[in-house]
Amino acid sequence: MTDTPMNETPMNETPTRDTIARRTVLVATGATAATLAVGAAASGTSTAPTTDTAPVAAAAVCTLTKEMTEGPYYLDGQYVRADITEGKTGFPLKLALTVVDDDTCATISNALVEIWHCDALGEYSGYVGNNGHNEPDSGTFLRGGVLTDSGGVARITTVYPGWYRGRCVHIHVKVHVGVTLTADGSFTGGTELHTGQLFFDETVTAKVGALSPYSANTVTRTTLAQDSIYDDGGAASGLLTLTALGSSPSAGYSGTLTLGVER
Repeated sequence: MTDTPMNETPMNETPTRDTIARRTVLVATGATAATLAVGAAASGTSTAPTTDTAPVAAAAVCTLTKEMTEGPYYLDGQYVRADITEGKTGFPLKLALTVVDDDTCATISNALVEIWHCDALGEYSGYVGNNGHNEPDSGTFLRGGVLTDSGGVARITTVYPGWYRGRCVHIHVKVHVGVTLTADGSFTGGTELHTGQLFFDETVTAKVGALSPYSANTVTRTTLAQDSIYDDGGAASGLLTLTALGSSPSAGYSGTLTLGVER
């Protein structure tokens, strides 16, 4: 299952049952201390947090969801770094991704959260030109990741992604545990627990896409509703909670989501 390069229709991107070897959980965004009702979990929805003071690991109920395709643009051995922009133009995006154990909902520290995505013109590093634009290609821009802190949170600075033919705006994400950091700033080894994608509110994307440098991307933008991968599941399908960092889209956004992984 792959993302679709330029000039191809993404007919083969929808995940099938036999491709979902692992299952992962995406817990409702916000404070990890929220207790979710069992009945809501069974129905695929969540209730508002209760006042139950039991520990999160004992009280929380997690909702399992399928993983999503890695796509064709993944590159091994990227840098472990908190800022992956490499000077790329675009509106700031401050990600805070919390990793939890799907069985207990306890946070997981020292997990490597790795992301990669296209730039404002829809080009991936290492594959520049696939979306019809000519620009320098470092092979590393908008790629990398960080280890989660003691609270299970990975904080990564990047730019709001653009789009390419056949896909809505998204970010790819992997979660690894047990990696070894290398002298060249990368990582090796470990176990991959999750491969997924992060998605963006359509109203926000429309505002961002109308402004430079995103407006220079002449490829027709696929919306969330038109996308072959996003299944309209909200946070359970990787939809970020976005918060404006200022009064204009150009000031950027923070994006949060809690990822639960099966260890």
